[in-house]
Order: sequence, then C-alpha cells, then structure tokens
Amino acid sequence: MNKNLRLLLVLSLLLAYGCKKPSEVDTIIYNATVYTVDDDNPLVSAFAIKEGKIVATGADYEIKGDFVAPEVIDMEGKAVFPGFYDAHCHFVRYGLGLTEVNLEDIKSKEESLKTIAQFAEDNPDRDWIVGWGWNQTLWEDGKDFPSRYDLDAILPDKPVFLIRVDGHAAWLNSKALEMAGIDPTEEVSGGAILTDESGNATGILVDKAMDPVKAILPEANDRQLADALLLAEQNTLAVGLTSMAEAGLDKEIIFFIDSLQEAGQLKSRFYTMINPTEENMDHFFKEGPMLKDRLTARAFKIYGDGALGSRGACLLAPYHDHATHGFLLSSPERFEELAVLMNYHDFQMNTHCIGDSTNRILLDIYARVLKGENDKRWRIEHAQVVNPEDRPYFAEHNIIPSVQPTHAISDMNMAQERLGPVRIFHAYAYRSLLETAGILALGSDFPVEKINPLDGFHAAVARKDKNNQPINGFIANQAISREDALKGMTIWAAYSGFEEEMKGSLSPGKFADFVVLDRDIMSCDEEEIRGTSILETFINGERVYKK
Repeated sequence: MNKNLRLLLVLSLLLAYGCKKPSEVDTIIYNATVYTVDDDNPLVSAFAIKEGKIVATGADYEIKGDFVAPEVIDMEGKAVFPGFYDAHCHFVRYGLGLTEVNLEDIKSKEESLKTIAQFAEDNPDRDWIVGWGWNQTLWEDGKDFPSRYDLDAILPDKPVFLIRVDGHAAWLNSKALEMAGIDPTEEVSGGAILTDESGNATGILVDKAMDPVKAILPEANDRQLADALLLAEQNTLAVGLTSMAEAGLDKEIIFFIDSLQEAGQLKSRFYTMINPTEENMDHFFKEGPMLKDRLTARAFKIYGDGALGSRGACLLAPYHDHATHGFLLSSPERFEELAVLMNYHDFQMNTHCIGDSTNRILLDIYARVLKGENDKRWRIEHAQVVNPEDRPYFAEHNIIPSVQPTHAISDMNMAQERLGPVRIFHAYAYRSLLETAGILALGSDFPVEKINPLDGFHAAVARKDKNNQPINGFIANQAISREDALKGMTIWAAYSGFEEEMKGSLSPGKFADFVVLDRDIMSCDEEEIRGTSILETFINGERVYKK
C-alpha cells in the first residue's frame, strides 16, 4: 500500500469515528472516583445508565463521547460504590422494633425499667408491652439476668415481653408467663426456662422456650406492617443499603414484601431466607424458588444453636464462666434430614452456627450431603466460633462463611469471659475463614447491631469500635483488607445468594444500584471511616435517598 493510500485510509477511519453518533442513555455519571468492584475495570471516573442498568463504565471522555443523556451528573470527584449489601439482617424485625420499646445500648437495669414504664404510659391502648435490645452485659448496676419481679414492680397487670439484643432470650413479667402457661418444671428441647433456687421461673426464657409466648402475641395488621417496613427502608437507604439478606421469614411475609415492591412502595432488593416450617417447605418445594429482580427466595434459614451472651451457643467444652455447654436447637438427625431435603429440592441451606460444637456438627453434615466440589453455595451464618480443625470444610465443600464483623467488637469483652483465653482465638476469625474459603459474605445481623454497613466495614478492617478501641485492635491479626471488606459487602454478598450476575458490582448489564459517599473509605484514615456519610443512594438508576 503506497503512502498516500495509507494516509487516506487513516483519515477515513478518523472521520468515521468522529461522525459516530453517540448512543442515547438515561443518565451519565462522571467526574467521580468509582470503585466498580469489577476486576476487569476496577477504578473508573464515569458510567452510563439506561433502563435501570449499567451500559458502560470508563473514563469521562469515553462515556461522554460515546453517550448522550437528558441527565448528566457531575459527582465533583466524590467516591462512588456499588450499593451496599447486608448479607445477614432482620429487616422485618427491625421495622417492627421501631414501633416498640427500644432498650438498645441502655447501660443499666434501672434506666431500662424507666424506659419501659414510660413507653407503657405513652401507649395505654396496647394489650402487650413488647420490646427488644436489652443486654445485661452492658449494665453498670449488675450484669446478671434481670427477673420478672423487676417488671412486676412497674407493670403488674399488663403482659410484658422483651427480646434480648441477640434475639435468643426474652425477659417477661409474671402476667406474660401466666398467660403463656409457662411451667418452670418443663424441660424444653432447644431452649431453657430459667429458674431460681426455689424452682420458680425467673422470667427469662431462652430460645425455644419463647415459642409459647410468641404464639399468643398480637400480630401487626397489614397497614401496621407496611408502615413499619417503609419506615425501616427510609433508614436503610440513608446508610447506603440497596440489598439485604433477610434471615428468616414465613411465606406470607415474603409475599407481602413482594406486593409492596410490585406496587412501587418498597424500593430495596431482598434475598429472603425462609423459615423451615412444614407449611413453608411444602409451598416452596412444590413451587420452586422465587427469583425476581427485587426479591429472591431460594434458601432456608436453619437455627443450629443460640448465642454466647445467653449461653445458648453449643460449645465443645463447657463455658469458661459457667458449667454448661449450651445446646443445639434441634437434633443432629433433624439437621441432616433438612440438609437432605434442601439438597434434593435444590435450595440453599443457611444455618445459624455460633458455638464450635454447632459449627463442627453442621459442617460435617454439609460435607456428607454435598460430597465435595459443588455449586450449591450453602452457608454457615455467623461461623462465630470455629475450631481450626474444622475450617478446611469450607474449602473442601464450597461452603460460604456469612459473618458479621461488628459482632466481634460488640462481643469482645463478653466473648472472652464466655470462651476463656484459648478459645477466644478460634472466634471471629475472619481472615482465617477468608483464607480458607476464599470468600466472606459480610452482614450486620441488625437490629442486633446498628444498620450502618460502614460500621461493619470499619470493624472488619480495623477490629476496633466506634471510639477506635482497643488501640491495637481486637485480635488484630484477623483483620481483613479494605478491598476484601468491600467485596464482602457487595459482590461476595451477591454471589452468596446466586445474584452476582445482576448486582454486587458496577458492571455493564447489572442493575444501576450505587451510593455516593462524602469521603473515600478506601483511602481515608481508619479513624475516619465510621464518620462517613452517605450523600445519595440510587436503585435502578433512580435516586431514592439524598442527604
């Protein structure tokens, strides 16, 4: 080819490119620091959105040159991330709790009782006084469990039912115990009715001992439930949550959430774990999973044991501060029956496992059913105390540890009392679990913890509380990198629910769910992470929150 012909060809190509008509999209985001969590294009400054999905990502000149849109947003250099995904929470309980007695973070029994009494006075028409969030390990006036007599002194004639912060114990007055027919001499499989030296019920019910009371509690009507969920969503959107894994619902509530989403009232996306009742299993085993853009129901939530705080977690050796081992909430045989059913019907099995005994039993059952390499994505929820000998199960059988970093910080003093100086190093071992499994799904377990996912991000990378204590971090060698923490609350959370093809990263073809922050959590000082504000939250390219 002669020189003139070659020049003519180059000019023709340049002219053709220059005359290329930009594609029409709905929105262009530019002049941003965009962490896509996409390994092929991890850091960009711009992206284009059409019909609620990411069309392209790249540099400002690429996106603004290739696309035209009626809405072009200059982010002024701000940090943009995929919408945050809480991989384990209780959104419905949180919403309902906003209308109940809130005892969270109260530092004394006396102040708790004042709060309960004031709530009852302000709500005279309520048949029951229901609440949540108390934690006796925080009380400065004594760390023993409270009693029914404390509540009887302020509310002798109206039933009171107060769930502990971990959700695995309740504090009742005598009226509630009487109405539920609680018999202190009864042995409860998977639970406990605490008694005093005389054999009388103290008013503390642990795990399945709460069931008779829950059965007679008045239920919220549809309007009350809808109001509670919409109020909860206002709060979760304000902290950048666009997706949440709801850890344990009955089918009626799942359908109710679906109806609110279909009506355009509830914007958030949910991965729902189903309670394993016979009715729920009959329905979903027959109809199959629910797989929608905003709602997934393809997993069952199984409870293996209770919590460390109420000594219901099942341990291989006795508690360091008590003679009990804790207990399982069902027999190993029942867990295996459920595993076989889940495997046969192709549903995920997501099991709450706190104690090292529970983790060992369930991991062994998973291994026998899954039989090595697989793509079932079964999960261990919490994986809180795992004997090092049992960690290889995660890699060998593709089991996903779903953990909550803020638990490590909230529990650190209590956990050391419960576990002692050796086993504490088997607990909250997130780096070890990540190195073994190659993945961590990160959540909060709210309302057990705060709803802000950046609290969990900070706890995961710094192993410190909101006051940046302890100075050297709690078992600091189990901290994970910022990059891995971000993956845990985006793409790995999505992967753990078979949703990685539609969300979890800002990649072409995925939903345009993203958040805008007032600082860059990937580069700011650790001490500044928890002070970060969410400026805007987008779902499907629609702004659903603006500070």
